[in-house]
Amino acid sequence: MRRLAALASAAALTTAGLTACSSDGSDGPSATVTATPQSQAASPTPSDAGPTASASPTRDTTPPKVVGTVATGLATPWGIAFLPNGDAVVTERDTTKVLLLTSPSYDVSEVGTIADAVGLGDQGGEAGLLGVAVSPDFASDRMLFFYVSTADDNRIVKAPLRGKRLGRPTAILTGIPNGFIHDGGRLAFGPDGYLYASTGETGSSELAQDKGTTAGKVLRITTDGDPAPGNPFDGSPVWSYGHRNVQGLAFDDQDRLWASEFGQNTYDELNLIKAGKNYGWPTVEGRGGGPGMVDPQVVWDTDQASPSGLAWLDGNLWLAALKGERLWRIDVSGARARRPVDFFVGRYGRMRTVVAAPDGNLWVTTSNTDGRGSPQQGDDRILLIRP
Repeated sequence: MRRLAALASAAALTTAGLTACSSDGSDGPSATVTATPQSQAASPTPSDAGPTASASPTRDTTPPKVVGTVATGLATPWGIAFLPNGDAVVTERDTTKVLLLTSPSYDVSEVGTIADAVGLGDQGGEAGLLGVAVSPDFASDRMLFFYVSTADDNRIVKAPLRGKRLGRPTAILTGIPNGFIHDGGRLAFGPDGYLYASTGETGSSELAQDKGTTAGKVLRITTDGDPAPGNPFDGSPVWSYGHRNVQGLAFDDQDRLWASEFGQNTYDELNLIKAGKNYGWPTVEGRGGGPGMVDPQVVWDTDQASPSGLAWLDGNLWLAALKGERLWRIDVSGARARRPVDFFVGRYGRMRTVVAAPDGNLWVTTSNTDGRGSPQQGDDRILLIRP
């Protein structure tokens, strides 16, 4: 705990960094779209502008609707992953509990805890039990993968789920730098069968550009924790770099990887992730980086976003906003993301994670019990949203 406790003692000095924005760079001309504040009564116009223009999100004629509540009374739910039979696994960041929501009623039961995980939510920190992913071979190996903050590092572990009991975790990748803030934490299996993980730069921005460390990166590894074949840097798990704090990963139906990223004081980002590319932090925040740096596809003002979870469903990306207290839908056409539209602004508080459920709906978690929100009755909840 010594490292994390020391970081916690500096929390008062890092308050300004707890709101989110986004870094950026430029890999040539880009047609980015800047989302701007949208009131409920606004009549925004299409946003198809070039990289220096700003435009309002387009008006949606078929808005999503909250049609139910999957679960209530949760403590900072962070990760959600569905099993092949429709059951859902949910992680609680600060309690380090692993929950099983059993289909079809989604009754909640605790199946275990990750003993080495250290939650810092009661101190305002971001470390703890974070992302979860289900093995592509779950039917045979029963494996779940978790992103875990310990007293010494962030790490990825795997553990079997047998019935309603989680087996002993085995670490497969250790030594990811940890911090009081900016721990990344999202996991997603790609169409290639490899595990992708997002990490943060722990508040030490220089780590993002250092390809010799796993901080401030998107990683790509095998289920045993080895660098995946075909990674851009020999012998390294690093897939992309120059990230401040990525907390959302989603693959679209063209097998492309998208990531949502917290910035510092001005811009949050949505990025299209490509192997070996530099996404700019801390050299730039927002658009307009130098040669060899990749511009974000969408940028937001930090009051509108502070983006965490990201999901793909029916031709759109869905992004959950913490400080922005809303759910964003972003159209994807070709290799471009554009026309962001926001929903539920301020209605449910901070939104952390969004996932596509097997029935074609969205599950969205609130994050109001994390020390930075204002809990409402039933918080934290998992909302059932018809897109």
